[in-house]
Amino acid sequence: MKKLLISIILCFLSITSLSQVRGVVKDSDGNALIGANVVWKGTNFGATTDENGNFVLEKRPDINSLVTSYVGFENDTTSCEGLDFVEITLHGEITLDDVVVKSQRPGRMKAKGAENIEITTSTELCRAACCNLGESFSTNPSVDVEYSDAATGAQQIKLLGLSGGYVQMLTENVPAFRGAAAPFSLGYIPGTWMHSIQVSKGAATVKNGYESITGQINVEYLKPQLDEELDVNLFLDSDLKFEANVEGNLHLNDALSTGLLAHYENMWMEHDGNGDGFMDMPKVQQVDVMNRWMYKKNHYVMQAYVKGLKEERNGGQMTESHHSMNRMSADNQLFKIFIGSERYEGVLKNAYIFDEVKNTNIALILSGSIHKMNSYYGLRTYDVNNNNAYAQLMFESELTPNHSISTGLSFNHDCFDERWKLELMPNLIKAPDENIGGAYAQYTFNYNDVFVFMAGFRGDYSDLYGAFFTPRAHVKISAGELLKLRFSAGKGYRTPRPMLDNHTLLASSRDIIVDDNLKQEEAWNYGATASFDIDIFDKCLILNLEYYYTDFINQVITDLDSDVHKVRFSNLDGLSYSHTFQIDATYPFFEGFSLLGAFRYNDVKTTINGTLREKPLTSRYKGLVTATYKTPLEIWQFDLTLQLNGGGRMPDGFGTFDPYQLLNAQILRWFRWGNVYIGAENITNFMQKDPIIGYDDPWGENFDATMVYGPIDGIMFYGGIKWKLSKY
Repeated sequence: MKKLLISIILCFLSITSLSQVRGVVKDSDGNALIGANVVWKGTNFGATTDENGNFVLEKRPDINSLVTSYVGFENDTTSCEGLDFVEITLHGEITLDDVVVKSQRPGRMKAKGAENIEITTSTELCRAACCNLGESFSTNPSVDVEYSDAATGAQQIKLLGLSGGYVQMLTENVPAFRGAAAPFSLGYIPGTWMHSIQVSKGAATVKNGYESITGQINVEYLKPQLDEELDVNLFLDSDLKFEANVEGNLHLNDALSTGLLAHYENMWMEHDGNGDGFMDMPKVQQVDVMNRWMYKKNHYVMQAYVKGLKEERNGGQMTESHHSMNRMSADNQLFKIFIGSERYEGVLKNAYIFDEVKNTNIALILSGSIHKMNSYYGLRTYDVNNNNAYAQLMFESELTPNHSISTGLSFNHDCFDERWKLELMPNLIKAPDENIGGAYAQYTFNYNDVFVFMAGFRGDYSDLYGAFFTPRAHVKISAGELLKLRFSAGKGYRTPRPMLDNHTLLASSRDIIVDDNLKQEEAWNYGATASFDIDIFDKCLILNLEYYYTDFINQVITDLDSDVHKVRFSNLDGLSYSHTFQIDATYPFFEGFSLLGAFRYNDVKTTINGTLREKPLTSRYKGLVTATYKTPLEIWQFDLTLQLNGGGRMPDGFGTFDPYQLLNAQILRWFRWGNVYIGAENITNFMQKDPIIGYDDPWGENFDATMVYGPIDGIMFYGGIKWKLSKY
């Protein structure tokens, strides 16, 4: 087997031993441009830059010039005759007699490195309503977003068949939305604020910590150093949800830029499509404001932002009754749900660049957040204050064109104050604070982007769990532009906080039992992917095959099966794993029209009460078909998305659920000043039947609003308008 593997690697190396040119694409401020198109002049042969702005191309014997394009920047032609490395700098957009010439970034693309990272750009985000981070994954074949219950509107991610608690959330590559913010975090990032999203599957880099088990999701906000402009976006849907977004950049001088982002959201209408007396979605009011700063002069770079959010969610039974709300008695009262959140956060990133060519730099990252939440579910209350502080000192350098290192130190402090009450019996908890210090080192060997090996190791010490270690490794093998193989393996850890992660379970009458001495969650993840770029009829078919296996050593089990009147959190006693297989393909059938098809199979099983069983409320498969068409002058854009969701098992006592389909569509009209769009979601009008168990007696022992596997709201229409005022 070893001889066969060595022979395969040597074969790939021999196939791709042609001379190559490497390079990096930056803007005039020296910032790397992700997703820039670099092609040989006069051809369609090229590449897109990765998350660091880097690209690799095989040299052409008869062509010596590269043409580089990026949305919002002037195209550049660069001679690379006799060069193996080029640095390309793009400048501002072209304006000729009120005609703006721009290139279009791909909507989805793979990063060039060893990790399996999928980059979603603003081009893809325009294909759906994308009111927030959760809704931005509606056209993504890898990430599922589902409602966690039928009362609060909380959404949860599922990646590699497992819930979002095992996905590390990042903003600007800084750990974010941990702890109290996690249950509603997908609604805390407005869609218009996002510049791009990177989804890393499986064992991710150790630079950002130990928490990634099934992957990482990193959100890049709009950059203040981009073109000076003011964007205004207004949105309204048929449920009378209104949103307004404003984003503006201002260049104070050549070195300093600032940006202001503001979001207002209000769903004020109560609606009950299934007639069970409960709101299908809570009334939500949210205000979110961010101020960003960017400073770059000589070798010093500083980025910073402060962000504040306030949100209120009101749900539960409809308000036709004139009874007053009394949290201490259920007599003649409506079952009401309220969740109020305040969040304040700040990030400061400092970097000193010693050598731009070798990317040698030292950086200090500081971040902090305060999150306050108070809530009640009928007579049950849950309040939490969560303060977080994070610091990271890191050093990176390309020792040679083939060898690079990254090393650093990190410290994380979490402070929790939880207070909850079930029925009339108070249960006050001061959750233990946790302090974790760590160090990591990561080495990368890159042979002309043909063979890439990345290995990282970090050690951390928690004052709750002691010392633990995180090894991770990635390998990439390329056969030119035809085939790319990636392999990954690594460990991940997670601190369990059952009430914090699952407080929406309070929207039920179940007794909540938390075992003592819950262990730190620990799992291995292994992955293998194959990506093909196949030339068919002078067009490129992009085909991806993926397999991931997650194997838990320790896990906190949420047992909804043993007793329909109880939920129990306990340590894993047996096996728990997830197998996921995925295939997806994208092909541009003709000019302006592209089709994506994907299918994923999930085999997720957990030992519950001594028996290895299929994990409840998890679809066994997912199919996705998306189609997009742009008219020749790119004035109109039409998008269609069909989701096929497989059936699965409900917790014992509630049977199973059948497969169901969802259909979304959108039409967008471009103008010089912006665009106008209309669309519809859940056109099939599928709604889960009776998503709230015991809705006719919410104070009884059988009430449960958490048995949700599918949509609880029917067809929804929406429309919006976006103004873009450049150089205001």
